[in-house]
Amino acid sequence: MSRPVIISCAVTGAADSKGANPAVPVTPEEIANEAIAANKAGAAIAHIHVRNVETGKASMDSKLYKEVVDRIRDSGSPVIINLTTGPGGRFSPDRDDPMQAAPGSVMKTAVERVAHVVENKPDICSLDIATMNFGDRPMVNAPDMLGEMAVLIQAAGVKPELEVFDTGHVRLANHMLETGAIKDDKPLYQLCLGIPWGAPANAETMMLMRNMLPAGANWASFGISRFEFPMVASAVLLGGHARVGLEDNLYIARGELASGNAQLAARAAQIIESTGDTVATPNEAREILGLAA
Repeated sequence: MSRPVIISCAVTGAADSKGANPAVPVTPEEIANEAIAANKAGAAIAHIHVRNVETGKASMDSKLYKEVVDRIRDSGSPVIINLTTGPGGRFSPDRDDPMQAAPGSVMKTAVERVAHVVENKPDICSLDIATMNFGDRPMVNAPDMLGEMAVLIQAAGVKPELEVFDTGHVRLANHMLETGAIKDDKPLYQLCLGIPWGAPANAETMMLMRNMLPAGANWASFGISRFEFPMVASAVLLGGHARVGLEDNLYIARGELASGNAQLAARAAQIIESTGDTVATPNEAREILGLAA
């Protein structure tokens, strides 16, 4: 029996990737337009970071988030808005004085990390249930910080998307639900696969993490780089939802850069439909996830 599968599109991310693919959006107008285009190609959800307009690098500027959100809402697009809270959790110890932060570290308070969420009140925001070696820099999200962020997110009426990068992160997310730190009878997990040095991107790992989720949970998954589309297929076949986008992968095929997020979303839609399932509309996604219409 076919079912509606939700496509989420992570339209820009925080990596310094503009030089690798000029289609990566940078300005608020570009990011909003990419979210709208991805929706027209099949994505029900747009996962959004913002970037410094001058440098193209990741930003936490609330004004940039507001402009992106306002542009999407003013367009009349039905896309579900999902803002990141990932920035502000990077710490590398200085080599000579490990108690001090090395260059590139950015650590912010819980209030600072969710300020743009409280202000703009998107439908969803990500919550990284993870402390790990994220490439060559540690990502730090201590349980008490996550608990404080969760309280602020839910008080704003926003649904947290629980991003987990390994099995231990699933255990912590489950614990936060069990103890009431996160109150959601339809929790949404995002299984993030292939990121160095988290869980690998393969069907076996995805199945293991899926099997650890609580009853009634909704889940999606993605793989980065060349694993993006294989993980779309695996997620669909294992009963989950899928994510694509220029945050995760810059190519539509080997050696061929993606022309934009819409092209990636359209390819995900093709994969979903090839299995006999359907691509969820934003209204269907809202019903599945328990979001207000």
